[in-house]
Amino acid sequence: MTCASPELVIFDSDGVLVDSEVIALTVLTRIASEEGAAISVEDAIRSFRGVKMADCVREIERRLGRGVRDTFVADVRRATALAFDAELRPVEGIHAALAEITAPVCVASNGPMSKLTHALGLTKLLGRFEGRIFSAYEVGSWKPDPGLFLHAAQMLGAHPSRCVVVEDSLSGVRAAKTAGMRVLGFTGGDPGRELELAAICDDVFHRMSDLPALL
Repeated sequence: MTCASPELVIFDSDGVLVDSEVIALTVLTRIASEEGAAISVEDAIRSFRGVKMADCVREIERRLGRGVRDTFVADVRRATALAFDAELRPVEGIHAALAEITAPVCVASNGPMSKLTHALGLTKLLGRFEGRIFSAYEVGSWKPDPGLFLHAAQMLGAHPSRCVVVEDSLSGVRAAKTAGMRVLGFTGGDPGRELELAAICDDVFHRMSDLPALL
């Protein structure tokens, strides 16, 4: 059941607004392999989608049985930015979907602000969200903790029960549910993700063109 006229629609960034997850996780697995941790991209997608960088590093170190190099995170961030410059695209249909949505919108992501503005700028989405971009690094709360979503709602004057969150990761969905918000799970057409998200989301959808009608 949809809620009438949401006060705020909160979008995750990676995998929801920008088609970044495979690019970023490919970079992460490459840098991890330089450290001696053999992780496939498929394994990284299962293990690290929607997970904050510190937890990704912790898991890589667990698999290695030792710490990673001091520059590991900086190296991943730098290589990811270069890969985005070369390959990043908006999620198919997101521009048209946003043009149909009349409710206020914002972004709330586990990523650092520099990564968010870079990715949204490359995909010509920055103008739609400028001034309404919330990073877990600035709030000090990472999904699956609900703090980031609650902060976004508070800053934009929306009651949590009147917010709709658009997410593609389990950690993001859990954060939104704990915050008392309605959650729409975006599968991107992935049947495996559909099964995963359908169990806990209020609704799931496969194409961005389906989103406006669900709000």
